[in-house]
Amino acid sequence: MENLKEGLTLETLPKAFTLLSNEVSEIKRLLLERSNEQPTETDRWFDLNELCQYHPDKPSKPTVYGWVNAGTIPVHKGCKKLRFLKSEIDNWLRQGRKKTLSETASEAEKYCKTKKW
Repeated sequence: MENLKEGLTLETLPKAFTLLSNEVSEIKRLLLERSNEQPTETDRWFDLNELCQYHPDKPSKPTVYGWVNAGTIPVHKGCKKLRFLKSEIDNWLRQGRKKTLSETASEAEKYCKTKKW
């Protein structure tokens, strides 16, 4: 491949393309193998105790029950048990970020511009 980079011409272009295509296929194969070896933990299920331990604030069970009752936390119910999907909890925690004063001011300004008085 190094030789082709130095003297790349219209005649050597098909060969260079074939070599490049083969290398990309090999990289793709290696990445797929690696992803199959290392299972991702994004869709792990938590029970109530595991959620209390995973949550950064370490809430008590009654607090989590309150969140479930208010509908503020993503939850799955089955067989009278509460189940929480890790990826949904992570997204829910990210959404709880408070906006900065400049972000709030920017949103208010945009709203005032679009609002017809």
